[in-house]
Amino acid sequence: MFLLPKAHPLRELERRLGYRFRDRALLQAALTHPSYCFEHADKTADNQRLEYLGDAVLGLLAAQYAFERHADADEGRLTILRSQVASGKSLAELARAIDLGPHLRMGKGEERSGGRGRAGMLADSMEAIFGAAWIDGGLRAGNKLFLRLIAPRLNAIPVAGESGNPKGDLQELAQREFRCAPAYERLAVRGPAHAPSYRVRVCVVDHEATGEGATRRTAEADAATQLLRHLRA
Repeated sequence: MFLLPKAHPLRELERRLGYRFRDRALLQAALTHPSYCFEHADKTADNQRLEYLGDAVLGLLAAQYAFERHADADEGRLTILRSQVASGKSLAELARAIDLGPHLRMGKGEERSGGRGRAGMLADSMEAIFGAAWIDGGLRAGNKLFLRLIAPRLNAIPVAGESGNPKGDLQELAQREFRCAPAYERLAVRGPAHAPSYRVRVCVVDHEATGEGATRRTAEADAATQLLRHLRA
């Protein structure tokens, strides 16, 4: 009887990350806490060095994305945006959203003390994953992870001068200046069913902009934010 090859245990996690590693040993190392290595004599690599690299990679990608996305923001605001998406709290929330905990490798003591759900361990592992992706595929791999996981969160953060309700602000501006309402159109939905990425276009008369997000609502808010900046400029 013909048997299908068994899927790699990390394949599902790679789908959530939106990136398939050429060298899965790097991903495995990113998920390995030092306490696991202490209890195993197989010279398994832990994630501390990858965490160090990933912190720098994530900071660079967040800085570049914020710089390009928020052309009207000053240095101080850009620094705040970068720190908000690269903070330990934000990374731990992201790790929980992609259900990273069950994939972590740790010692029995860490396991018993609730390490899989601990914010610090989750955040460190997310940084290590960015470091592993950078080694595995360079800038292209890092950007792929960033655009899938981090960019939607950064897009949802209002910049100075915005109310935090871009769709409402655009509605008000469109009615006041053009005597019409914004029209939203869904362009595409990518990714697996449990972690989709929406792309949306919004139009006001002959002006338009596109946005992306993990839900249609956040994608519409992102598109409204971009069109607001264009119209205000």
